[in-house]
Amino acid sequence: MQNFSSYLIGLIAVALIFDFLNGLHDAANSIATIVSTRVLRPQFAVAWAAFFNFIAFLFFGLHVAQTVGAGIVSPDIVDDFVVFGALMGAIVWNLITWGLGIPSSSSHALVGGLVGAGVAKVGASAIVWNGLLKTSVAIVLSPALGFVLALALILLVSWIFVRRTPGGVDALFRILQFASASLYSLGHGGNDAQKTMGVIAVLLYSHGALGGEFYVPFWAVIACQAAMGLGTLFGGWRIVRTMGSRITRLTPVQGFCAETGGAITLFLATALGVPVSTTHTITGAIIGVGASRRVAAVRWNVAKDIVVAWVITMPMAAFFAATFYALARFAA
Repeated sequence: MQNFSSYLIGLIAVALIFDFLNGLHDAANSIATIVSTRVLRPQFAVAWAAFFNFIAFLFFGLHVAQTVGAGIVSPDIVDDFVVFGALMGAIVWNLITWGLGIPSSSSHALVGGLVGAGVAKVGASAIVWNGLLKTSVAIVLSPALGFVLALALILLVSWIFVRRTPGGVDALFRILQFASASLYSLGHGGNDAQKTMGVIAVLLYSHGALGGEFYVPFWAVIACQAAMGLGTLFGGWRIVRTMGSRITRLTPVQGFCAETGGAITLFLATALGVPVSTTHTITGAIIGVGASRRVAAVRWNVAKDIVVAWVITMPMAAFFAATFYALARFAA
């Protein structure tokens, strides 16, 4: 990195700050269920999740990073101002929702930021519509798939263990939740950290630092995984409360099924290169296990507020990104 300008290094630092805040904001995705079922105390849960967030690069390819870096807006229109606007738009929206305890999507905040800054520069021609459409469809499909998988798992588990005592089942799934939480944390680190990798890669590409070929350098992979792991280590307790107890009360069996259903969804999305929201996915899964008991077990007013946050995340992040892009251009 010795040939990088101080301005480029500064933008990479901003990208890593976003990645850290992503881990902080989305820590609840990995630990809310295992904390709310009292399987792990919060300080141990965040350390557990942070470790699996960090090592996720060992298990997944970089398909999501390719989508974010070259499949949302055209790499040819990206410059320092676009990247700065996109990151700041996503960061501001993350801080707002974190302060309010709303589990919105850091992923879609970043996508919205890229779109907002890109459109502010050259108009709608900046958008790679296939990639944006794929990401937008995932807003609906990822929580729906998480819901269906978690609901199917809870029904299957209930049938398999129908003759076991509640105490025995509870004890077994307290152990199994360690595995399901690990899988979800791997999926979280594998999908979410790659989004910042994609931003750093497209920034380097725009500076000609990749030799004319778009790829993600290994140092960027390690830096992004480490930043997300550190963010998760600091936790996001306001959002943990919303995810872990305000939507529905969870048992270890339900926590296991929610985490496993969410993990399967994330593994599929990451393999396909789709930048989905880990927040949307686990929320859908938690609602699924809650609804398996009875519809009234889900606090639908809380779920409704979360859905509203999902809907407005991309346009609000895009608005803030366009604003920061314009301010940066004006100050330059």
